[in-house]
Amino acid sequence: MGLVAGVASIVSLFSKPLGGLIGDRGYRFQAMIAGNLLGMLAGSLYIASALLGNLWIFAFARAIHGFSMGIFFPSSLSTAVDLAPEGRVGETLGWRGMMFSLGNIIGPALGGYLSDIFGFVGAFSFTVAFSLVGTALVVPVWMGGGGVVREKEVTRGKVSYSELLRAYFVAASLALFFFSFSYAGVITYLPALYKVLEMPQSIFGFYMMVIGIASFIMRVVGGKTADRVGPIPVIRVGMLLVIAGYVVLILYKLPPHSYASAVLIGAGFGLSVPAMQLMALGNLPSKIRTMGSSIYTMFFDLGMLGGQIILGYIAGFRGYVGVFPLLPFIAAASLIIVHAPLLLGGRQG
Repeated sequence: MGLVAGVASIVSLFSKPLGGLIGDRGYRFQAMIAGNLLGMLAGSLYIASALLGNLWIFAFARAIHGFSMGIFFPSSLSTAVDLAPEGRVGETLGWRGMMFSLGNIIGPALGGYLSDIFGFVGAFSFTVAFSLVGTALVVPVWMGGGGVVREKEVTRGKVSYSELLRAYFVAASLALFFFSFSYAGVITYLPALYKVLEMPQSIFGFYMMVIGIASFIMRVVGGKTADRVGPIPVIRVGMLLVIAGYVVLILYKLPPHSYASAVLIGAGFGLSVPAMQLMALGNLPSKIRTMGSSIYTMFFDLGMLGGQIILGYIAGFRGYVGVFPLLPFIAAASLIIVHAPLLLGGRQG
């Protein structure tokens, strides 16, 4: 079941460059619509798998859903930058991040509640319904004049992906890799530790809810501040909060004191993410921004995957408790990399 559930993440990772190419050819809104329509198809196959009791249909649906995410997210991120008001790109990314966090907070809880009441068929029906709502929200923007003008701007001129080698984009992407690498240690091995200690998994669920709420609250704050003072100072504060959260987690792994680390990690995450996105994408040429978005988000996926695998080997030798002392140092590597363009005399844009 774990492998089947992971199909979506794997397919999403490898389909993101295709999503970037589609968006950079001027079809960003179409890509977002297609992503939602594929989500509807995946939801319909989930329903079929539940009715027929067929795991292979479910696995195929997960692959389609992963492909839809790979198509949708690069264009979603780059379009947020393109349509942001002048001087408010970070704030716009913060609002987008808040919606993403809100979905991650509400979605799992709502899915569990609906499955308890209506069964899996009923819960998967809402997957189809929400994808339809997503389509309905994108279409009016696509049909509006502002979106059309932006797409014309994207397609103008020759696309040169060598411009993605800009110092700030590379540094932000590598920093995101180590950032998600360390975060994978928390979301993967803290629940494993609780299970070994025979503690209810609801404790970790509440821990993640605290992270989600703290991140949700700080997203717009991080974006607005990055617009005013630049992304690096905001990332610096956010990463220091994350590192402090990891240190608290080393000292206090069990509730209720462990929830203090969740607050720090969530707040740091909320500050850092929109600022990192601004650092990576804010000054990329519009005609290559969707590919930049796809590559940038791939570093998050790779960091999560790498953290789960490599830290798993550490856990095999030192136990789950042995993973957590490494997290502040991994996050510190991210903090150092963020400052590399300044140390090398690089200029943003």
